[in-house]
Amino acid sequence: MALISNRLPHVLTRSDLAELLTPTYAREVGVSDELALERMARALKNSGIADKLYNAVSGALVAVRGERTEDALMDGLSKAVPKKLRKVRAAPGTPALTAVTVWVNVEIGLASEDLRGTLESGKGRTLLDQGFRVLGEFLVKQLLG
Repeated sequence: MALISNRLPHVLTRSDLAELLTPTYAREVGVSDELALERMARALKNSGIADKLYNAVSGALVAVRGERTEDALMDGLSKAVPKKLRKVRAAPGTPALTAVTVWVNVEIGLASEDLRGTLESGKGRTLLDQGFRVLGEFLVKQLLG
């Protein structure tokens, strides 16, 4: 899927995404915020992980765009990120969100490769896709809501 705007990775940097995802990851995995931030920063160096998360945010932005132009939406996001960056709370826990967390852990070598097969199966893939969608919607709501 193409991003809603080529500006998205510049307006919402990988570092910003890592900070935004830290509370959710920390709660899901049961680690400190400091360790969660370290892991999310490491995870987002992986372009596959970053691409999936940017696509999730982009999909959620498309859903809330309304009459706004792409530039207006990116300008609003640009203003919101610094104001709300450290105020975002953890997303509500769901099996779909847990699937995303497990996938991130597999990708960064903290979970068994065997779990990849489970996540790539029919039900696992559906749950993972739902998790990305829900996470993207949650982040956009936290930033623009």
